[in-house]
Amino acid sequence: MNLDFKKMNGLVPAIIQDNDTHVVLMLGYMNEESYKKTLATGKVTFFSRTRQCLWTKGEESGNFLNVVSIKEDCDQDTLLIEVHPAGPVCHKGTDTCWGEKNDEPIMFLKELQDFISKRYEEMPEDSYTTSLFKSGVNKMAQKVGEEAIETVIEATNGTGERLIYESADFFYHLIVLLTSKGYRIEDIAKELRERHSNSWKKH
Repeated sequence: MNLDFKKMNGLVPAIIQDNDTHVVLMLGYMNEESYKKTLATGKVTFFSRTRQCLWTKGEESGNFLNVVSIKEDCDQDTLLIEVHPAGPVCHKGTDTCWGEKNDEPIMFLKELQDFISKRYEEMPEDSYTTSLFKSGVNKMAQKVGEEAIETVIEATNGTGERLIYESADFFYHLIVLLTSKGYRIEDIAKELRERHSNSWKKH
C-alpha cells in the first residue's frame, strides 16, 4: 500500500468493520507508526489525537480487534480494516460506537460448527456430540434421516414452533455428520453460492 498520510497532517481515518457480520464497529485514526504496528501485531493500533500517542484497542479491556484484512480506498487516504472483535468495541460497553448490536443470528451456525469441530478433536466424555461421533458414520447418517423426517412431519401436520425445533435438530445432526467426513457448514454455503451464480450448471 502507498497511503497518503500527508493529506490529513500525518493521519488517515480507519473504518473498522466486523469481518463476519459486516457491521461497522468504529472509526479511528492511524499515523504511519500505528499502521505499521497494526501490520506487525495483527491487532488494530490507533493514534490518539487527544493523548498524542499510540494505543492498541483492547490493551486495557482485553477487547482486541484482531485483523483479518486491510484495504485502502481509491484515493489512498482511508483504510477499511476487517476484524474479529474480541468483545464489545465501544468504551461504553456496546458492540459498536453507535450503540448498535453486532449480532447476526445466522452467524451462530459458524459458532456451532466451531464447537462441534472442537468436540471432534477432543472427544470429551459425557458429551452427546462425542457419542454421535463414536457411533460411526452409518448411525450419524441415520440420525440425520430421522431428523429430516420429523422436520417434514412438522411442516405438513405440525406447528410452526415444532417445525423450527425439528429443523434445528436436523441442522445440528447434519453438521455433526459433515464434520465426521471432514467438511464444514461453510462448504454447503460455498456450494449454494456457486449455484446462485449465472454460470452454474447442474452436475
